[in-house]
Amino acid sequence: MTQIFDTHAHYDDEAFDGDREELLKSLPEHGIAKVVNVGASPASCRRTIDLMNRYEYIYGAIGIHPNETGELTEESFEWLRQQCQLEKCVAVGEIGLDYYWDEPEREVQKEWFVRQLNLARDIKKPVVIHSRDAAKDTVDIMTAEKAGEIGGVIHCYSYTKETAKIFLDMGFFIGIGGVLTFKNARKLKEAVEYIPLERIVLETDCPYLAPEPNRGKRNSSLNIPYVISVLAELKGVDEETVRQAAWENAHELYGLPK
Repeated sequence: MTQIFDTHAHYDDEAFDGDREELLKSLPEHGIAKVVNVGASPASCRRTIDLMNRYEYIYGAIGIHPNETGELTEESFEWLRQQCQLEKCVAVGEIGLDYYWDEPEREVQKEWFVRQLNLARDIKKPVVIHSRDAAKDTVDIMTAEKAGEIGGVIHCYSYTKETAKIFLDMGFFIGIGGVLTFKNARKLKEAVEYIPLERIVLETDCPYLAPEPNRGKRNSSLNIPYVISVLAELKGVDEETVRQAAWENAHELYGLPK
């Protein structure tokens, strides 16, 4: 059975403070071979660096989430640039736009999205893009900045299959997690039916978005098999086919040897 690569997790989150070490040490024995822990604020980027230094199978993405960009300064951005060049940092992220919370103001989010895209271009690493209730502006900025030349993943995909086509045409991977298992996820299921298996990567966004039957509980990489099951059903293939494709796609996305 092919192992699992969780391409987007937040194990630095306080939700794991009670049992983080125990949980992380248990992942390999459950077939979770690699994890990318994703930064969202300067503080969480520091914690991510600590995790990737402590665990051989944990890599990092270093970046500032749109809702955290209000605290960025030239000085902290320069620090970010240095950390993104660490060997086990495989991507710049998560970066993007979030109009659901709509803070800080949209122009601030856009400015730092563009600057982090260009940082990724400079250091030749892919991006992890967070886009919530902001499809048009995300597409417009990615198009203007020629994000297809940078590459990366649209994490926790939540838009239509028509929007998916735009991202796929740019060469991006699509991150799929627990939401796919929700009964009310009709739009996402339609998009996933359309997206080729060769462009899908598995993720948790843990501790958030646990799949059915654990919806509402703390999420972890151990829940990914529930997502694989629904994905296989939608694609009309067996679960091993999904596992194999997702494993290969994740390594291609992050430029890691298999």
